[in-house]
Amino acid sequence: MQNTTRHAPLAGLRIVEVSAFIAAPLGAMTLAQLGAEVIRIDPIGGNIDYRRWPLAANGNSIYWASLNKSKQSVTLALDTPEGQELASAIMCAPGEGAGIVLTNLPAKGWMSYEALSKRRTDLIMMRLTGNFDGSAAVDYTVNCASGFPIATGSDRAPVNHVLPAWDIAAGLYLSTGVLSAERVRSREGCGQEVTLALSDVMLATVGNLGYIGDVQVNGVSREPIGNHLYGAFGRNFATSDGREVMVAAISNRQWKALGCATALAERFEMIGPLMDVDLSTEGGRFHARRAIAAVLEPWFAARTVNEVSERFDGSGVLWGVYRDFRQLVEEDPRCSVENPMFEQVDHPGIGRVLTPRTPLSFAGTQAPRAAIAPTLGEDTRGVLEGLLGLTPAKVDELRERGIVGQA
Repeated sequence: MQNTTRHAPLAGLRIVEVSAFIAAPLGAMTLAQLGAEVIRIDPIGGNIDYRRWPLAANGNSIYWASLNKSKQSVTLALDTPEGQELASAIMCAPGEGAGIVLTNLPAKGWMSYEALSKRRTDLIMMRLTGNFDGSAAVDYTVNCASGFPIATGSDRAPVNHVLPAWDIAAGLYLSTGVLSAERVRSREGCGQEVTLALSDVMLATVGNLGYIGDVQVNGVSREPIGNHLYGAFGRNFATSDGREVMVAAISNRQWKALGCATALAERFEMIGPLMDVDLSTEGGRFHARRAIAAVLEPWFAARTVNEVSERFDGSGVLWGVYRDFRQLVEEDPRCSVENPMFEQVDHPGIGRVLTPRTPLSFAGTQAPRAAIAPTLGEDTRGVLEGLLGLTPAKVDELRERGIVGQA
């Protein structure tokens, strides 16, 4: 079920994915949505993530279908020498843009870079590990050490986030790593193994955002401040109809727009002298955040979210409405076919779902349309016959012996 488009940015690349969970499937799907041919190989019956929640009423995983769009699916008995040989042959099959493997599973023995590169010397392997020493870690065990759960909330009790941020960031790093290694290969003709540790993704982010430097330079660790925006003014406010909105004033223009739209500018001006802070600066507004919020709270409490929208839309105020997932789908016009990123797509075994293509928009090339995920193993025969040259009779014989899955 190849979903490439001739003019897609990554048309001509072939990536073989052996993975589970979020980071590696997301990295491979990112490449597939840009036009690369991605073949995902799973054990017969599916990998550990095949039935992960959320599920459709029939037990099919909406999660799995959502993270494997635009891919081909092959199932093999990877615990047998014959299944391993077929997988190796697919990974090392000839082709100018082929010979690229992406995995977050232990790459040992037959699936090691050393073994596969003997079959194809220009092989690229992009491999995700837990920690830099190769030991295991997942998003949740990495996140607990990041400092963010302690800095989230109103006290020092840790708050685990719902968003698997490190898996998502790692997935995008994986796609960048594949393209970087392929760039080297196209320029110099050599393959290589590229590794990425999930914990290093977290550590790089903490460092890049300045929190490591804050500890070492200033001797401080960011404390939890509830829903206030760190270093500027921003917070959630309740409206009269039971909704919540987020308001942020980072720039002076946004700060002035907030005062004008609420007609509270004069009251805001009184706060600076009283607290001896300069409200024309981000830091000044941060230090006065509670006083500013106290002025704004009754203003929001007296208005519905629609009335707030009438005041704020087009005013220059930076704001948004809090929504649960249902409200996002049912209320937000950005989460609809009005947004060119989305299409309504019928997914086998799942149903009709609003489905995103890549969020990247290219002016000069055509990205593939939103696509469905394959059913598990549906491309096994096509890959074995088309890519490896096996005869239909041979594929049937392998299926009867339990070496290949659906064929």
